[in-house]
Amino acid sequence: MRVLIADDHDLLRDTLELFLQGQGGIETASVGDFDAACARITADAPYDLVLLDYNMPGMNGLAGLRAALAIGGGQRVALISGEANRQIAEDALAAGAAGFVPKSLPAKSMVNAVRFMAMGEKYAPLDFMTAAEDCVANPLAEKLTPRELAVLRGLTEGKSNKQIGRDLDIQESTVKLHVKTLYRKVGAVNRTQAAMMAREAGLY
Repeated sequence: MRVLIADDHDLLRDTLELFLQGQGGIETASVGDFDAACARITADAPYDLVLLDYNMPGMNGLAGLRAALAIGGGQRVALISGEANRQIAEDALAAGAAGFVPKSLPAKSMVNAVRFMAMGEKYAPLDFMTAAEDCVANPLAEKLTPRELAVLRGLTEGKSNKQIGRDLDIQESTVKLHVKTLYRKVGAVNRTQAAMMAREAGLY
């Protein structure tokens, strides 16, 4: 079984490699960014599973997932993330991902998930996929849809509509519509005010 781990966090990447190799029968390779991952997928014999960190350099969210899935006729690709929410996990599975692995999973569960996906199954932890979003109890968050919340996060990070669109794998025009709608819902007149309101509400 051959697994490629692509994650920009050295400690997590090295730890996951050690755990997987310690199980026996699993050969691993690792890289720190999306471009390097694509190069390894292209150059090496097919991997049984490629693990991509959702937020690593060059990934561009689900756009990176789709690009990796298409390389060399296709291979099994899963997302790993410490920040992505349930909506992103659902979108990744719908796009063809082999699974979604939260970084909060215990090491043993993560190893079992990798084996499960490498054998051809789809994986997403049931408790993560069925849990209520943490932000639901927030009065400001209750006014917005999951997609609008994701756009609002991008605004608080100072990203342009184009960057937010790449992160969420949606058109820039769609981002503009979400921005306009969330302005109306939260009572903001511009990006700066919307970001400030989100921070003051403790959302991000």
